[in-house]
Amino acid sequence: MDLTNQGRAHSPWRSFARRFVQSKVALAGLIILAFVVILAVFAPWIAPQDPYDLMQLDILDSRLPPGSEAYGGGVYWLGTDDQGRDMLSAILYGLRISLTVGVGAALLSAVIGVTLGLIAAYFGGRIDAAIMRLVDLQLSFPTILVALMILAFLGKGVFNVILAMVVVEWAYYARTMRAAAMIERKREYIAAAECMMLPKWRTLFLHMLPNCFPPLIVIATQQVARAIALEATLSYLGLGVPITQPSLGLLIANGYAYMTSGGWWMSVLPGMALLITIVALNLIGDQLRELVNPREA
Repeated sequence: MDLTNQGRAHSPWRSFARRFVQSKVALAGLIILAFVVILAVFAPWIAPQDPYDLMQLDILDSRLPPGSEAYGGGVYWLGTDDQGRDMLSAILYGLRISLTVGVGAALLSAVIGVTLGLIAAYFGGRIDAAIMRLVDLQLSFPTILVALMILAFLGKGVFNVILAMVVVEWAYYARTMRAAAMIERKREYIAAAECMMLPKWRTLFLHMLPNCFPPLIVIATQQVARAIALEATLSYLGLGVPITQPSLGLLIANGYAYMTSGGWWMSVLPGMALLITIVALNLIGDQLRELVNPREA
């Protein structure tokens, strides 16, 4: 019996992808997100300045409004901050940090959560109860509080922020994967795999996991947006990335003091970049959720 083909027969992946492409809302979010990702990836070649290099900053160019000319020549299209940092360059590099944290945390959280969710659904019994009680315990604590405690202990840094995101996010993947895998656990191809005495890891990751991809993609998209927002919150509070590597949240925090004195662009423009990224991810995530479960639409 070809378990791979049988598993694919149950998989809604092809029809799921086809319906997603036909959605205008999802395509709009995907186009916006692709544009943001391109800007972030090619920031070193697009940005007119390296905002992390303090030698390139000129205090004489500080707090210039958008469209101002630099004293050394050139134009600051989005203005500068209080340190003379080009806001366009700072936003592009800030997007790199936000996407790095969001995607990195989502991938590591998915590895942990998916593995535990599959194990809980497949074996059941005491193993399922133990894993799900651990998930309930994790979800009972406020996310921001747990992240603040971890970063207060570990200190600032991109890797530490990702680690904090993993600790607070893996439980969402575990619960979602368990719910999807419980349905697949009753399929005939799983019973056939057990009759053929296939290794447990092969049954879990080569046959059961591919059929759980649609809900996994939904939760992953939502958690990336959640991680980006949480990183911005932590950086705004001063516990995220170092001040030498300003993220969008840190840019918003630095410019907040100048909002009442007319320096609106220092906070508003990074906030708009953060908002556009999160909205694009949410558009994709909401449409994916409607495709997976139309009753929730």
